[in-house]
Amino acid sequence: MRAAIRGTLLDPDAAARIRVPGAKQAGVLVPLYVDADATLHAVFTRRHDDLRRHPGEISFPGGRRDPGDADLRATALRETHEEIGLPADAVDVVGALQPTPTFVTNYAIYPFVGLIEPGFAWAVAHAEVAQVLELPLDAVRAGYARRRMVRRGMPFRTDTYVVGEDVIWGATARIVADLLDRVPTAGA
Repeated sequence: MRAAIRGTLLDPDAAARIRVPGAKQAGVLVPLYVDADATLHAVFTRRHDDLRRHPGEISFPGGRRDPGDADLRATALRETHEEIGLPADAVDVVGALQPTPTFVTNYAIYPFVGLIEPGFAWAVAHAEVAQVLELPLDAVRAGYARRRMVRRGMPFRTDTYVVGEDVIWGATARIVADLLDRVPTAGA
């Protein structure tokens, strides 16, 4: 599985050189693991409902690049450790996905894909993260739909992925779409 995933992803250094619209740069980690049933999972976070930016939204762990970060991959790993307790040395960064701009907050998001071991005991930064979600990628894929949503009173149609009560949309949905285009499906 590791080789199959690695072969479909962008080189992390090359991906970090791709320029997309966004005045601010952010790095996120797309943590993946294979469980005992050989099911590929992705790890997401649900943000607290009372946050000023992206309240209640589902996202990958990560955030804005700090001046002390060596590069965007370091940003993704640092932010992931801060948000959910996953240390950088527990992540095998196997590649990257296409950088994704945000339209409202003016970020250029650089996603890095990392393989982790299943069963990690999350240490959640409760000031920002309400919950860690471990979702089977086949369930995410099956939950795709174009939906009508309302944000700040404005209705719009957008790509979404729904697993149970969890709705992934926006920049995270665009990152998920790229991931699903690249990773093997069940039984592949």
